[in-house]
Amino acid sequence: QVQLVESGGGLVQPGGSLRLSCTASGGTFSRYAMGWFRQAPGKEREFTAAISRNGGSTNYADSVKGRFTISRDNAKNTMYLQMSSLKPEDTANYYCAAKTSLLSGAIYFYGYDDWGQGTQVTVSS
Repeated sequence: QVQLVESGGGLVQPGGSLRLSCTASGGTFSRYAMGWFRQAPGKEREFTAAISRNGGSTNYADSVKGRFTISRDNAKNTMYLQMSSLKPEDTANYYCAAKTSLLSGAIYFYGYDDWGQGTQVTVSS
């Protein structure tokens, strides 16, 4: 089991940028495939982006493709989500998640084992 803490959320104007971080502790970070999910008020949590253990494979929801970039630094036990060209519909609580993976290049859309508490992103003028 790994403990995850998100940071970097806040209030940003439409068209602006934010970088979220997810720092892991209590486990060997490089053994986990990672993902970002988000949940807007009144909606179900949805997949946003995923990255493999080695960082070599990534995938994005269509709604954020071309605007968001997921990355990780295994030496720092940290994953990032760089968000650009933000829209009001990106407003949500953003969660990071970890899944033990035997395959270094695998990414996952569901089945995550450990979750952070979330960080709020609000896009508004």
